[in-house]
Amino acid sequence: MNEVCGHIQSITEIKPPKELVCEECIKNGGEWVHLRTCQTCGATLCCDSSPHKHATKHYHRSGHPVVISAEPGERWLWCYKDEVMAEY
Repeated sequence: MNEVCGHIQSITEIKPPKELVCEECIKNGGEWVHLRTCQTCGATLCCDSSPHKHATKHYHRSGHPVVISAEPGERWLWCYKDEVMAEY
C-alpha cells in the first residue's frame, strides 16, 4: 500500500463540490463521465475518463496537486504530483 504524501496530509478540510457539473464542460457544451474537485481552489472538473480531461489539465496549468472524487458516495483523494490515492 502506498504511503500518503505530504500534499494529501496537508489537507485539513475537504472542499466539497459547489455543483455536480464540470465547470469547463458547461462553458463549451462538453460532456463528462465523473467529476473531481480541486482541494486548492475548489474547481470541479471532469476526470480522465471524460473526453476533455479538465481536472488533469487544471493540475498541469495550476500546479494544484490534490483532488477529491466529487461523485456522491465516494470518499477519496488523489495527488497528481505523487500519484497517490487515499480515502477519507
